[in-house]
Parts: sequence; structure tokens; C-alpha cells
Amino acid sequence: MDIAAKITSKGQVTLPKLVREQLELESGDQVLFRLAGDRAVLARTPDFLDLAGAVPVPPAKRGASWDEIRHEARRGRGRRFEERR
Repeated sequence: MDIAAKITSKGQVTLPKLVREQLELESGDQVLFRLAGDRAVLARTPDFLDLAGAVPVPPAKRGASWDEIRHEARRGRGRRFEERR
């Protein structure tokens, strides 16, 4: 379905009511524009709290600090880089 809207002289667009309703957008929500060739796709930016629990954490990794996680990730990337050489 195509829904038209006009661009103001300041480059602003009012999202039509049907679009806001379908994407469940409210005042203050953030959106994402994804460029694909000569098109732009508008998407709702997910709330990170809604994503909590979406990725399973192995029991051995639960409770690890972010510093530990980042250190291990960097070490893993270094090993993969060396393996490709």
C-alpha cells in the first residue's frame, strides 16, 4: 500500500495517521530510515528493553562483566584474523 505525504520547505514530513497507527508510533518515538537504491524504508526503532531475553546467554557467561565480554570478543576476533592469514 502506498500512502503519499508532502515535504515542507524545511524538509519535514508529517507521517500520515494510518502509518503512525500501523507502526504504533507515538510522539517522541524514534524511527529509522533505511536507504535501498532510490527508495527509503521507514521503520520503528525497537525499544531495547523489549529485546531483553531475546538472545540466550550460555550459563557459563551469565554474570560476566562487559569488560570481560569485550576482552573475550576482541581476543576471538584476533584469533580468526590470524587463522585467515
